[in-house]
Order: sequence, then structure tokens, then C-alpha cells
Amino acid sequence: MSRLHIDWTACDGRGVCTELLEELLAEDDWGYPVARGGHREPAVPRPLEGAARQAVDRCPMLALRLVSG
Repeated sequence: MSRLHIDWTACDGRGVCTELLEELLAEDDWGYPVARGGHREPAVPRPLEGAARQAVDRCPMLALRLVSG
């Protein structure tokens, strides 16, 4: 199963990922993505892998990546 890694030094809180992965991510008070359930690198369930890849590909700041784990 893959995990979603967020590079906090690159992210600028545009919210594209939270729109595409609302099952895994929410926005904090400043618009930055936070994992639902409090996990630092949330596990990506198989049914959401396509949406996760799309979020990684569409991140304008290249702040997301999928890591095996």
C-alpha cells in the first residue's frame, strides 16, 4: 500500500490535493492539507490510488509524492 507524503517546505496551501482527495485530506485553518485521522503520511487505499496519483500530478508546487510503505 502506498502512503501520501507532503513536502511541507514546498506546499503553499493552494488546496488542489484536498479537493481531489477529500477522503484522505482536509484543510487546516490556513488552507494547508492535513491528513484525516491525524496520520503524518496517510495510507492510500487501493480504490483511491488513481485519485492520489492525480493529486500528485496536479500539485502546482510538486509538494506531493506517493511512497511505498
